[in-house]
Amino acid sequence: MKPTKLAVAGLALALLGLPESPAFAKLKVVTTLQDLASLADLVGGDRVETLALVKGYQDPHFVDAKPSFILKLSRADALIVAGLELEIGYLPPLLDQSRNAKIHPGSPGYLDASTGCEILNRPTQQVTRAFGDVHPYGNPHYWTDPENGRIIARSIAAKLAELDPSGREAYAANLAAFEGRLTEKEEEWAGKMAPDAGTNGHVEPKPGIPPSPTHTLEIINLIMTEKIRLILVEPYFDLKTPKFIAEKTGATVLSFYPSVGGLPEIQDYFALFDYDIDAFVSAMKGKP
Repeated sequence: MKPTKLAVAGLALALLGLPESPAFAKLKVVTTLQDLASLADLVGGDRVETLALVKGYQDPHFVDAKPSFILKLSRADALIVAGLELEIGYLPPLLDQSRNAKIHPGSPGYLDASTGCEILNRPTQQVTRAFGDVHPYGNPHYWTDPENGRIIARSIAAKLAELDPSGREAYAANLAAFEGRLTEKEEEWAGKMAPDAGTNGHVEPKPGIPPSPTHTLEIINLIMTEKIRLILVEPYFDLKTPKFIAEKTGATVLSFYPSVGGLPEIQDYFALFDYDIDAFVSAMKGKP
């Protein structure tokens, strides 16, 4: 009687419409950055499971390789990297130790998100340490241009469709929805920023090299002369010099977050721009 009762119970559960096993296995997508994970989520929808190695509040230039990264990479169906050697200091040995050939460079599961993007600050001469933390292939923070976000999303959609042909239509639909929303948001962001377009300066003369007293004085004079009202800084760096400059000039120091997850409220790619632009506009209000 027990087997019969179990069979009847199983049939009853099925008739009640309780969830069954999914018709497809989700693609396991590992990204180096939360920004790329967000874009993969937006394009992949419920067909993907994403995981970022580096959190948005961490400096992506200085990442400690963790043993847990190896396990995550070993289970991945796809790996999306920022490229431009941003991950050169930690990713190659992790890939070797993961023994997951399908996500190595040149393999079907590997995607360099920088491909096709507009890259700023490409060096025009040989780069040495004297230039500071200059990347030999250009600025790797290209995702902070929404149009590059569009290009990245298209690349992700194509890669996911390649790995999961049965989901091609779903990825195309998600991509179209993303692009439509992005176009609307770009118009909104441009409208918010338009009144405050103007001059800007850099506290650091070279990336990664703290400003000298001479350069600090030059920045103070520039701010006073050009009536610059805002000093934007990344949240990873010491605020001592920017705050000193602000005290001398009356300008406001504002931390500008370059990545999804930099703050708890920056949950996705759209929220990144919403937060930074709203913070910028708010900081500019009331400034003469």
